[in-house]
Amino acid sequence: MMRLATVRAGASRGVRFVSAHVYRSSPYASRGGKLFPKHKTATPPSRDQLRLRCAGTTEAEAEAEATPAVDLTEDQVELYRVDIRAGKILSVQEHEEADSLYIEQIDVGEEEPRTIVSGLRPYMPASSLEGKMCVVLANLKPRNMRGVKSHGMLLCASDKETEGEEKVELLVPKEGTQVGERLCFGEFVSAEALPAPDGPNKIQKKKVWEKLQPDLRTNEEGGAAWKDLPMVSSAGQVGCDTLKNSNIS
Repeated sequence: MMRLATVRAGASRGVRFVSAHVYRSSPYASRGGKLFPKHKTATPPSRDQLRLRCAGTTEAEAEAEATPAVDLTEDQVELYRVDIRAGKILSVQEHEEADSLYIEQIDVGEEEPRTIVSGLRPYMPASSLEGKMCVVLANLKPRNMRGVKSHGMLLCASDKETEGEEKVELLVPKEGTQVGERLCFGEFVSAEALPAPDGPNKIQKKKVWEKLQPDLRTNEEGGAAWKDLPMVSSAGQVGCDTLKNSNIS
């Protein structure tokens, strides 16, 4: 409630003096002897709220999208921290500074192909790689390989005991797999229903790949698996040409 202003006249000079007294409960504030409506200061939106507004998404919708739509085991939750995708090798060239390295351009379903440097040169000719489907570990931190930055890793099966020397073969998705498809362990589930993979910095800091890789192998039929969980695309299990019960890296 506002207290009435007190007015007194200056008899000698004919000047009116006004003093305004306002209680704290008044909806008006005094500035320079004038009354102005009070305005509450709004709390500025957070960075995440601004991002959602720009995307036209509510917080409830974003939370629903972030929650996987499938039930996953603890092992699967750990496996989906890595981003393993089906790719296609577009071109291969020999690294000028390293006899054991190839420089590949690989389509993994993004706007531009990725440059990936691999150590496959001693094991297979470039002509056998070009145009071939492959499996790419896509959320590794970029690494400088003799002057060329590599943005991922080709996954291969290898066997050091074959005929006394190491044999290496590409992991290959089953025919019909779409380029860029995120590969699964167990049953195939669309990428939208899976938890988002970790960022490259977290993968490196927590050594996620180093912990998972030792249990990646091909089985007796040459199919790729992590322990008893098959690595699959929408078309079926990933595999290699001939290597069975072999390490994958």
